[in-house]
Amino acid sequence: MAEEKETKSIDQVTVEMIEKAAQDGVRVVFSRAETTKPCPIGAEGSCCSICAMGPCRVPLPKGKEETPEEKKKRTGVCGATAETIAARNFLRKIAAGAAAHGDHGRRVVEAFLLAARGEAPEFQIKDEQKLLQLALDLGIDIGDRSNNEIAVDIGETLIKEFGKQEGELLFLKRAPLKRQEIWRQQGVAPRGIDREVVEAMHRTHMGVDQDYQNLLKQGARAALADGWGGSMIATELQDILFGTPAPVYSQINLGVLKPDEVNLIIHGHEPQLAEMLAVVAQDAELVAYAKSKGAKGINLAGMCCTANEILMRHGVPIAGNFLQQELAIVTGAVEAMVVDVQCIMQGLVDVASCFHTKIITTDHRAKMEGATHMEFDDRHATESARAIIRAAIDNFPNRSQNVRIPDNRTGLIAGFSHETINYLLGGVFRASYRPLNDNIINGRIRGVAGVVGCNNVRVTHDNAHVIMVKELIKNDVLVLQTGCAAMACAKAGLLVPEAAAQYAGEGLASVCEAVGIPPVLHLGACIDNSRILIAATAMVKDGGLGDDLSDLPAAGAAPEWMSEKAISIGQYFVSSGVFTVFGVNWPTLGSKKVTDFLFKDMEDLYGGMWAFEPDPIKAAKLMIEQIDKKRKALGIDKARERVLYDMEMRRELEAA
Repeated sequence: MAEEKETKSIDQVTVEMIEKAAQDGVRVVFSRAETTKPCPIGAEGSCCSICAMGPCRVPLPKGKEETPEEKKKRTGVCGATAETIAARNFLRKIAAGAAAHGDHGRRVVEAFLLAARGEAPEFQIKDEQKLLQLALDLGIDIGDRSNNEIAVDIGETLIKEFGKQEGELLFLKRAPLKRQEIWRQQGVAPRGIDREVVEAMHRTHMGVDQDYQNLLKQGARAALADGWGGSMIATELQDILFGTPAPVYSQINLGVLKPDEVNLIIHGHEPQLAEMLAVVAQDAELVAYAKSKGAKGINLAGMCCTANEILMRHGVPIAGNFLQQELAIVTGAVEAMVVDVQCIMQGLVDVASCFHTKIITTDHRAKMEGATHMEFDDRHATESARAIIRAAIDNFPNRSQNVRIPDNRTGLIAGFSHETINYLLGGVFRASYRPLNDNIINGRIRGVAGVVGCNNVRVTHDNAHVIMVKELIKNDVLVLQTGCAAMACAKAGLLVPEAAAQYAGEGLASVCEAVGIPPVLHLGACIDNSRILIAATAMVKDGGLGDDLSDLPAAGAAPEWMSEKAISIGQYFVSSGVFTVFGVNWPTLGSKKVTDFLFKDMEDLYGGMWAFEPDPIKAAKLMIEQIDKKRKALGIDKARERVLYDMEMRRELEAA
């Protein structure tokens, strides 16, 4: 029995709470997964349900070679081939993921404009330097204008990126020039964020685009509209409005809940509500109100990507990642879980019904039957946040005796934005990625890997993330992380500087010690994968590592992916020239042609390609092979002897 529990998670806190849920007779995601098995045909992209003549299933025959005649018969009712069906399904996943990030970005621009116009007075411009830099990037006049006047122009410029019908997205110009040319040559430079999502949905409608390569071309364009559009817009404006993250120490896991305080968990993805709750939770009047109800105070903790937002900017502790959301309620100590959009399980309401926890939805786009809806209004942010916190406080007296908070939490350091990394490497006056490039060139750092993405209940919780990252840093690969992946490694103790000496190879460890950073850098929420694009571009521009993103000794991975957003993220990295490997399962295995195109032919088009490998060690080795391949192409694959130059040797250099 113990062995069975261990396969569900490598995190003992999670295992303990799964056990408590079973004892309490509560069904959570782990128990539901045991009785709800995945459809093998749907998992490999071989089922089409886009019209009422289906669903049509066209699985590959198992255990034998398919004859041409058999292949002709393996179509949908309309004649759609396995290639068309798999490519349509893949493109629809990209479209949904790009739409999720795009709508997040749009919501941020709307809040940004309200703040700039003075219509949301609780929100102010916090990063003036980034505001002015973005204005310069966009060609907006600064002069002697106020920050708010400049911000209005920025907001009005960027809101047009969503509905733009012609031309190219403005942030594409941030990419290396060679990369921009590749996008234009391939015809995948996005025109407008919404346009690419709409066109993807139109092309996948019954009877429209029926060429798998053409469908996947639109997938590249829609994904780029996410990474270099909606996601990048969201990250940039969130930094300006709420502050650009800088290194901060905090703690993670369900042990951050407090037995004698009102525990309020904020869960979702958009930071406006979380920012205001972080401020209002410290209000003396509300703290006094909590004490009047028998609590010693108010304890705010984050869950999923909203957790990363308030961690990076306020140091608010993280209760857990995606698969721990229901388990937080199982502790019996959570007065309210406040949610907005994305990655929120509907099962929260059922789990909460077994305890006193109140589930509060706050966004008109995301309601749940059985939850309490309290709309968050940017124009009256403080008032909205105070009402939510009071509702949580009022629920504190309803807490029962069935409380078990695991006595386990781990320290972590987060807040490694592009600007922070730039500063840490070069200081105020010489901020640069050059020291990173030099250490890659001299071989102390082998390369850079982005390990990102979700948790997936179909594999052991957190296991693939931690195993992969340990293997990478052991081989001197610096790891950048976002989202639930970063949380997994934080719980394993990999996000503190001491981890370098314990887990990293000698070269990487020496650099981490010199700079004072962990071997695994937490860059933020899943929307902040755009920070990795910016960092990679900065590496190219600082020189010595080629002239395109595809030249860098770099790779990406999502070993426990779950969300359609992950497919969009992966595709925009591939389309930007980065080798990217996913675990768990792969959604085009029902078509060898489509899979081969993604895994092989895309490299010829974009310089990056997909791979699938569920074993995290093998996946890490694939990434290292790609990094070594890039090092060899750059001519930096040979070990370089360190020479201490004396004065005579220096004179010879000068004479030469």
